[in-house]
Amino acid sequence: MMLGEGRIITMARRRHTPEQIIRKLREADRLLAEGGEVADVARHLEISEATYHRWRAQFGGMKADDVKRLKELEAENARLKRIVADKELEIDALREIAKGNW
Repeated sequence: MMLGEGRIITMARRRHTPEQIIRKLREADRLLAEGGEVADVARHLEISEATYHRWRAQFGGMKADDVKRLKELEAENARLKRIVADKELEIDALREIAKGNW
């Protein structure tokens, strides 16, 4: 966004922990209940409107503990998928060896 005198203002990218996201969404709920507009609330929370909507869709009614557990389950799921993929490769290799085509 350009402002007078050639200055550019950008929002610095930063990562938020799930706990910080939940805290900001609660603050947003409070500000919106007081009659605030989404644009003003996002500006107050120092995030973009798109980020607010993405967080709301992803973390909507969750509590901090729920988000922490979700992240743990996602990590475990990724680990298990890697294990299954490795096993499939081993099975394919053993099939090729059993055929004698190596």
